[in-house]
Amino acid sequence: MRLESAKLLWDAVEAAKAVRTFTDGVKKERFFADLLLRSAVERQLEILGEALSRLRRDDLETAMRIPELSKIIGVRNVIAHEYGDVDYETVWAVVTRYIEPLIADLDLLLAEADPL
Repeated sequence: MRLESAKLLWDAVEAAKAVRTFTDGVKKERFFADLLLRSAVERQLEILGEALSRLRRDDLETAMRIPELSKIIGVRNVIAHEYGDVDYETVWAVVTRYIEPLIADLDLLLAEADPL
């Protein structure tokens, strides 16, 4: 794996871990009511999606090993470009169902990267 690919994976997994940290123990009602929390999660999802979008552009072979890659990038695109249409039910589903498995997948890919 190229160094730049490892850097992008690191950015993605750190953003996903930030989402997990921000939402750990948070109930859905609080998430929906807390603008600051939603904004923080949205920002990390943007970073996550952008890193994986760049990975797909620069290292398609590695990127294609990430399940639901297009959906992850799609969430980023909605947040960044269609911010008025963000569906917080979808964001909550991402947070509660998909972040943890994604972190595991990204950690496995990063473990394969050659240390410098």
